[in-house]
Amino acid sequence: MAYAPFDLTGKVALITGGNSGIGLGMADALAQAGADVCIWGTNADKNAAAERSLAAHGHRALALRCDVGDEAEVEQAFATALERLGRVDACFANAGIGGAMPFVEMTTDEWRRVLRINLDGVFFTLRTAARHMVARGGGGSLAVTSSLAAIEGQARGEHYAATKGAGIAMIRALAVELARHGIRANAILPGWIETPLTANLFAWEAMQKKVLPRIPMRRWGDGNDFGGLAVYLASDASRYHSGDTLVVDGGYSLF
Repeated sequence: MAYAPFDLTGKVALITGGNSGIGLGMADALAQAGADVCIWGTNADKNAAAERSLAAHGHRALALRCDVGDEAEVEQAFATALERLGRVDACFANAGIGGAMPFVEMTTDEWRRVLRINLDGVFFTLRTAARHMVARGGGGSLAVTSSLAAIEGQARGEHYAATKGAGIAMIRALAVELARHGIRANAILPGWIETPLTANLFAWEAMQKKVLPRIPMRRWGDGNDFGGLAVYLASDASRYHSGDTLVVDGGYSLF
């Protein structure tokens, strides 16, 4: 018999950036555990494919187009999710973009391009979810996908690192402020994960020769490596776990 608290039947989870990579890995596991899931993405074809895949698990699945850097779109997409699915019990602010540029050459436009999605988008998403959870009562779970870049130096990615560090700080503050409402908040820190965003980087010969050998598990991570953690954070099994930074990197940061 499965451990009952991991059963997500009757719960609704929202995952931004949920049509591929880490987000889809989370969404797929949440659906398998019994949750109804809503994913947000900006690519219509990928949204449709992900929705079909998630619905095959036998629970409600909804894919919505949403640019998380647009405050109005976030509010509208969340309202649509509530209209279609009734509630949101767990919200994973996972959508993000990357970028690489020497710091001394970094333009203001490039800086703001990354902050718009990775920081403003997280703020808009978590604020909307928190408002709903507080008003509804009964608690909930908030999570942000941060990065090892938040705690290790990432050359040519200061804008990316800044957003990921800010996400952790935001989560810690939310864990304290919202605990009285039964809402917990945690940050997930992926290491080197193979996703559409990292495909070109991982194809680089230097990455294969210099980085891969430093991962104790001797492989890149993938989206499915985040499914179990997502189920845990959305479930009652994590009801007293809040304000944490959970590293999923195959041991890279230890070696």
